Amino acid sequence: MKKIPVEVFPSKAEATRKLAAETAELIRSNDAAGKKTVLGLATGSTPIAFYQELIRLHKEEGLSFANVISFNLDEYAGLPKEHKESYWYFMHQNLFDHIDIKPENINLPSGTVAEADIPAHCAEYEQKIKDAGGIDLQILGIGRTGHIGFNEPGSPKNSLTRAIELDPITREDAAPAFDGLENVPTAAITMGCGTILAARRIVLMAWGKNKAPIVNEAVTGPVNDIVSASYLQEHDNAVFYIDEEASTELPA
Repeated sequence: MKKIPVEVFPSKAEATRKLAAETAELIRSNDAAGKKTVLGLATGSTPIAFYQELIRLHKEEGLSFANVISFNLDEYAGLPKEHKESYWYFMHQNLFDHIDIKPENINLPSGTVAEADIPAHCAEYEQKIKDAGGIDLQILGIGRTGHIGFNEPGSPKNSLTRAIELDPITREDAAPAFDGLENVPTAAITMGCGTILAARRIVLMAWGKNKAPIVNEAVTGPVNDIVSASYLQEHDNAVFYIDEEASTELPA
């Protein structure tokens, strides 16, 4: 039995078009009401097609991001902004450099905070989200460990932004991008499960057969801290947007 609403699309292109249109509608209706839109954003290969569609809507259909505030889920520990695998670099390359979002409205955890200052940095990140009025729409991918953000197995449901040790599977998956496992950071700063679940709407995207087993586990399995995406079963406005290949292990 599916415990989270799932929309299956013929392709990721169709799924990301729908999600981008929904995002544009949210931004435009908030603009019309004189309100800012707060987006929670993800990195990795999964959201790239979504970001490309947002860029197209900006360039071809006049969608403005001038009143958008963004909060990214996570950042690798130890990576400066200019490192090509930092999420700051990723977000600018794949989205921010191509739209009219204001630099002061872009928020990502820092990978270069001194260890002693990490708790204060994380508390400040949480406060910034609260000060912005909370996240309207949180975009997620899902890792092979079932993580959302970098909430690896063992992450409590009420966890907040914090430093976390990366699971060996997560580091293995990142190894090709870093030219070898030995170059992959061992830790990250991530929004917590509680931070993510406080968003008013959550859309998790997943593409391809290799995501099918973990999608099925998150959608139909028990809610537990081994698969942090399973916590979405208890959110009243969460949905999975997946392609046909990622749906192959779900019950009919």
